[in-house]
Amino acid sequence: MIDFLSIGLVLGLSAGFSPGPLLMLVISESLHHGTKSGVKVALSPVITDLPIVLATLLLLVKVSGYHGILGGISLAGGLFVMYTGYQSIRTRPVRLDLPKEQPRSLQKGVLTNFLSPHPYLFWITVGAPVLTKSLGTGWSACLAFIGSFYLCLVGAKVVLAIAVGKSKAFLSSTLYLYIMRFLGMLLIIFAVLLFREGGKLLGFLN
Repeated sequence: MIDFLSIGLVLGLSAGFSPGPLLMLVISESLHHGTKSGVKVALSPVITDLPIVLATLLLLVKVSGYHGILGGISLAGGLFVMYTGYQSIRTRPVRLDLPKEQPRSLQKGVLTNFLSPHPYLFWITVGAPVLTKSLGTGWSACLAFIGSFYLCLVGAKVVLAIAVGKSKAFLSSTLYLYIMRFLGMLLIIFAVLLFREGGKLLGFLN
């Protein structure tokens, strides 16, 4: 269970802090309409991700006996996580030149997250395979992964909404850059583990 808890923590924090459409919306709403609006956007993945998770789990159940397909998915997940880790290490200060918009924070957050390709790529190549493996271990492992992932994903964006609401300088700070680079290194380690798992499923490794 500890392994799945750790995986959820690393993946959730990385997704929560990484620059992207949803993070920029969190920043925009926090700057223009206050911290409360930014927090509403941060909560949107809890609403939008459920159908994505269920659909990808159903897909994996149908191909569960095909080790070649599962191995390919694991390798694709490794590439996705490796790229995400590389991008995290190369993170630059976030620019805050954002347009002013009318507040409909939760609706905009839900729409932005649902239309973004990142949740789909993550759950198809990484999240659903890890979740399936955790279910094989037991419900406690499954809940540990899901709980830690969303706690860190939403929690990181809530922290950013509060930080940006108090000071625009946080996203340009050395602390933010160090956090992203540390998470990037952890993601690259996890990507190597996914490559290893994919190699085993494809019969390349013992």
